[in-house]
Amino acid sequence: MTTVTEAATGHYEVQDVEFGRVYRWCPGYVVVECDCGEASTLTESAPVCCWCGANYAGAVREGLAVERSGDEALHPWRYAGDREEAGLPF
Repeated sequence: MTTVTEAATGHYEVQDVEFGRVYRWCPGYVVVECDCGEASTLTESAPVCCWCGANYAGAVREGLAVERSGDEALHPWRYAGDREEAGLPF
């Protein structure tokens, strides 16, 4: 039996830079305590334990099946609003 110890959904991290904002995608992940005794950080694109090769695609899907936050969480740049201080100086 596998145990999911931690799970995080994919999200964007926003960084303010000199001439605007940068949106960096952070994919969702699940930390699974494998049957082999090791803890592995797994994603939807890599659901296999790196120690024993066990496939935990189902556990990853269940761990990441959190209710979606909506369009604002998926596209934060659409809701950033106008920023007067952003842009090129005259």
